[in-house]
Amino acid sequence: MSHTPATGSSAPGTAPATSAERTPDDPAEFVEVDTLAGRVRGRWRPTVRRASDASGGEGAERSAAFLGIPFAEPPVGELRFAAPVPKAPWPGTLDALEFAPTAQRGDPGVTLIPEPSVPGDATLNVNVFTPSPSAPAAGEAGLPVLVWIHGGGYFAGSPASPWYDGRSFNRDGVVTVTISYRLGFDGFGWIADAPSNRGVRDWMLALDWVQQNISAFGGDPGRVTIAGQSAGGGAVLTLLGMPTAQHLFHGVYALSGALADVAPARSEAFGRALAAEAGVEPTRAGFGSLPEERVLELQQRATELGPDSLGSIIDDGLPLGPTVDGELIERPTLESLAAGVGRGIPLVLGATDDEFTMAFAEAEKKLRWVPKALLLKKLGMPKERLKPYLRANADVAAKGTARIAGRFLSDRMFRTALLRVVEAREAGASAGASAGAGAGTATDASAGTWLYRFSWPSGTFGFAEHCLDVPFFFDCLDGPAMVPLAGPNPPQALADELHAAAVAFVGAGDPGWPTAHGPAPTAKVWDVPSHVQPDAYASVGPLR
Repeated sequence: MSHTPATGSSAPGTAPATSAERTPDDPAEFVEVDTLAGRVRGRWRPTVRRASDASGGEGAERSAAFLGIPFAEPPVGELRFAAPVPKAPWPGTLDALEFAPTAQRGDPGVTLIPEPSVPGDATLNVNVFTPSPSAPAAGEAGLPVLVWIHGGGYFAGSPASPWYDGRSFNRDGVVTVTISYRLGFDGFGWIADAPSNRGVRDWMLALDWVQQNISAFGGDPGRVTIAGQSAGGGAVLTLLGMPTAQHLFHGVYALSGALADVAPARSEAFGRALAAEAGVEPTRAGFGSLPEERVLELQQRATELGPDSLGSIIDDGLPLGPTVDGELIERPTLESLAAGVGRGIPLVLGATDDEFTMAFAEAEKKLRWVPKALLLKKLGMPKERLKPYLRANADVAAKGTARIAGRFLSDRMFRTALLRVVEAREAGASAGASAGAGAGTATDASAGTWLYRFSWPSGTFGFAEHCLDVPFFFDCLDGPAMVPLAGPNPPQALADELHAAAVAFVGAGDPGWPTAHGPAPTAKVWDVPSHVQPDAYASVGPLR
């Protein structure tokens, strides 16, 4: 996808054009809002209302989209490996009518979500979707706000996906913001004389932009929920465990959250190895001398997934992601949560049943001749847990070696981690006020933790794979590229139900089912029909 500025708008990296330079065909189609850095022009679009939706068919009829609003200066030149710098004010009115440049380049081919790349330098921007693009009247509260952080393994992904359009949340009274951030080595790689966790700093500056500006778009800066999927889910859990981020949000919704918590020694070793491969010093000047394309090439080669690297990835995750640097991220996220950090912030988290089963889908026929025990041991199954795990997952094992291998991989990388978060939150609640100044938020009371499973099987794959819950969350089953992920005619009733629960959580801090407690937590199981199930993750038990 190429990026062509709208009539009269600024080209990437240049000064915005003024309103006098534009001649919109239909002024009634456009709407303008004043941010602290300058005025922006968005466009009205209709919403899709149904009697079965979260607003009972009575929600907002239209939604205004403001695309590509810069929250930071372009991270190029001297700013390439620096902490993000807030965007300087611009003159006139900035057309926010098209998606701005993305940090993702080309098509990495790693996700079933349509996430287009947009070329250009000004990659740090937000997209705002709102049903009411004006500040609330004096004494009135604004609308609740959802801020979405995209996934992609911390090296790919884009906020420009049509699936992330906030029009359905707008219809139901929620202002929606999607944010961009630096990816891969530029965002998370260790460099001797550069600030660490540059991508995390991008998240925080974008959330600060929301705090400073969202009331102008009709939102309430005191009711901000951060949400994300996969690496984006890991991002919001990382932020939940950071004392310095607590003032930026008031609820967390993590879909298939993949925590990184990269050890500092591993991060430094990766950075030094990349520099050695490139023949440069591991400094800003050294890496800055390399074209972006060369860094991406080296990064891709160093992180390529193969038989030799699979075990390391399963055990330790990817080497690029939020790093426990002892400064911005003081300690691993689970330790922070167990110490009480974020205990006053409500949390919803969950996963699909078969996150990574599609990794074995192409080899399913060949794998049927491979003994299940042999492949599971190869993937890291401890010998003493093999038989209990196969018994607990007998229904999946009966479907073949590929299916049980995929379930085990999903459990190791996602589903066991969910239960550890629940345990850490309970420990954090017990820690209470003794956790210190960084533990609380607006209240010293411990907030709820809600768990879910997304179990509805895709009409394409026959199981609930990675990313499948995203279009249900956004209520966008009529969006593009849906059949490859979900198959024909995915159940709208399930999208209505799941999306309504998300709206309820963003609006009131409760999705509508019992909270998760103890070693056998209750969870909502999203399926047809959906239901609440005690000990919903029992099949993971042998791995704990």
